[in-house]
Amino acid sequence: MTMTEREKQLAALNGDSPDRIPWMPRLEIWYTARYLTGTLPPEFIGKPLGDIQKAMGVGKTARGGHVYTTRIKGVEVNILRDGLRTKTDYVTPIGTVSTVTQRTEELDAVGIYPLEVEHAIKTPEDYDTVMYIIENTEYFPAYEQFIDFDNSIGDDGLPMTQIGDIPFHHFLNVLTGYEKGYLDLFDYPNKVERLLETMHQCLKEKMWPVVANSPGTLFLHGAHFSSQTTPATYFDQYMIPYMQEFADYMHGYGKKVAHHADNDTSEIVDQLRRSRYDMHECYVTAPMVPITLGEARKALGDEVAIFGGVPSVILEEAVSEERFEEYMDEIFAAVAPGDRFILGIADNMMPTSLVSRVKKIGKMVQERGSYPIGA
Repeated sequence: MTMTEREKQLAALNGDSPDRIPWMPRLEIWYTARYLTGTLPPEFIGKPLGDIQKAMGVGKTARGGHVYTTRIKGVEVNILRDGLRTKTDYVTPIGTVSTVTQRTEELDAVGIYPLEVEHAIKTPEDYDTVMYIIENTEYFPAYEQFIDFDNSIGDDGLPMTQIGDIPFHHFLNVLTGYEKGYLDLFDYPNKVERLLETMHQCLKEKMWPVVANSPGTLFLHGAHFSSQTTPATYFDQYMIPYMQEFADYMHGYGKKVAHHADNDTSEIVDQLRRSRYDMHECYVTAPMVPITLGEARKALGDEVAIFGGVPSVILEEAVSEERFEEYMDEIFAAVAPGDRFILGIADNMMPTSLVSRVKKIGKMVQERGSYPIGA
């Protein structure tokens, strides 16, 4: 009996044998850009994304669900929009912090999110204000909404529910920016470490139980860790302990956890293996970063799933058809026999990606992706 797309993904996560490797490319950026610019291929005009996914023979990546909502108690949020610039003030009893995001007409045209150009923590005094916000953030189950979303996906995919970033990377990426975050770690280590511990404990006490008791199966917690911005030494000290504790907790409830690996992980792949996460998804590989798919498979071992394998650049017209097919041969060789692997694009089918190549990959999977690959 043929497996559904959901069953194939679950097999990959659980270390079981799928009948065929799953093919789950993310089409959202391509679809949104083409829809907004009126350049969808004629065969797809007027069709929603779900119908296009079916027509292209791919599973649904299903990232739109959520299992909780949040509310910040005792904080006034004021939003001021000025053209393409948006300022958000968070007013607390002990101080105010603000963020600024910037859009551009070019990004708006293709549906890309705005860039945060001003972070909440700018001065040493801001640490206490941010901690107040974190300590007063409450999490409320949204299980019925998730069940509705899950039912809408059905057998076409397995929801991977996003639950935010882990403390250290959220601190660097969102609260301070990378450069200031590392400078503050040297200049104000006590403030930084107190903030990180507050984040850890608040997530553990408030968010983890809501997620663990939810009807979801797979959760995305952490994104864009890299050899450059989260190098091994800092990863070991500030990320591994949290990730291991979180993964162990979730595994105790039968849940699976993943990291969005759309970055250069060549120098931190051992840390990813030791994190106890079940999967690293949108795993980007050479030629976009130094590590190959074969090297990643070997380094991560037999207990960790990879979701990815197809760098978005090989779907571009600038890459010859011959090189594209050679690369796909390399993928099938690297993942044989097909355990703990979901074929996807790292990170997305881009607006200029060739539809013909995405379709061709689907045909290759049908012809060559049966388990065990290469038998």
